[in-house]
Amino acid sequence: MSKTATAPYDVAEHLRTREEMAAYLEASIEESAGDAAFVAKALGDIARAKGMAQVASDAGLSRESLYKALSGARKPTFETILKVIGALGLKLRAEAELS
Repeated sequence: MSKTATAPYDVAEHLRTREEMAAYLEASIEESAGDAAFVAKALGDIARAKGMAQVASDAGLSRESLYKALSGARKPTFETILKVIGALGLKLRAEAELS
């Protein structure tokens, strides 16, 4: 019996447009159950898709600190999140929850 070769799935390879990136971030926020590190990891996926060096430069951060902040292993500051979202060309919005 032959073995099937597999490769790890990397969502960053499939995020090509800002619309796809925004949809991925929105879905991640909805699925996060309040886990800020989960959302940070999703932002890291989007940043990798756009190019980590470019995002770091646009956000005014070092590439190393951006990798650490968006690794999912720690919770970045809200200031960092806002800088990264802006550097990605995305907007953060709020909407009223339907009750």
